[in-house]
Amino acid sequence: MSYDLMVFEGEKAPRPKSGFMKWYERQVEWEEDHDYRSVKVCSPLLQSWFLAMKEDFPPMNGEFSPDPDQLEDFESRTADYSFGREMIYAGFAWSAAGEACALAKSLAHQLGLGFFDPGSGELLFP
Repeated sequence: MSYDLMVFEGEKAPRPKSGFMKWYERQVEWEEDHDYRSVKVCSPLLQSWFLAMKEDFPPMNGEFSPDPDQLEDFESRTADYSFGREMIYAGFAWSAAGEACALAKSLAHQLGLGFFDPGSGELLFP
């Protein structure tokens, strides 16, 4: 189990919450025709969010992943990122949930992105 969240392009996701949930469910079917491990498919704002997040929570896989020997608490500090065109889905260790959530929300707000916590249902539009 992990603590999961999503950040998204606010103008791409429908409102109200019922419309958003249908959009969210389509996003997590992972049917876009690209590699979900490459941040290059994301918008510039989503890329900026990821580049800031990876400083505290580097990806466990891919070009930005650290050498496990270079990160003292590797498993609790890394995150599993999946990159879509209009969103980034990220999973974190439960021990890092509070810190990851706070940072993800703060960065999303600063960049004008939306935030969704599938576990609690918290949904924030920019």
